[in-house]
Amino acid sequence: MQDGAPSHKTEETQNLIHDNVPEFIEVDISPQRDNGKWLPNSPDLNVMDYSIWSILEAEACSKPHQSIDALKKSLTKAWNNISQDVIDRVVDDFPKRLKKCIEANGGHFENN
Repeated sequence: MQDGAPSHKTEETQNLIHDNVPEFIEVDISPQRDNGKWLPNSPDLNVMDYSIWSILEAEACSKPHQSIDALKKSLTKAWNNISQDVIDRVVDDFPKRLKKCIEANGGHFENN
């Protein structure tokens, strides 16, 4: 799931995801574009934002790092330690999260 961040709407990114993700929700990337079907800022609808980053932060940022390289190594190690079971649970929870977001918005799924 992508949000409406400019880097997520580039033609290269759109093509990569379209070719690799069967249920990809496309966005209009024409010069007159808006955010298409994507919310412009939707951390509740992005598994990286609502779940995975908190795991990475807890593991990789529990102590200060002396350099950017040390932080990158710590993040990579934390990423590699996330079990497939955790990722599966987060992904499986997504439909329930989406439904709650729609219900919280009065049953509407609109761009804001």
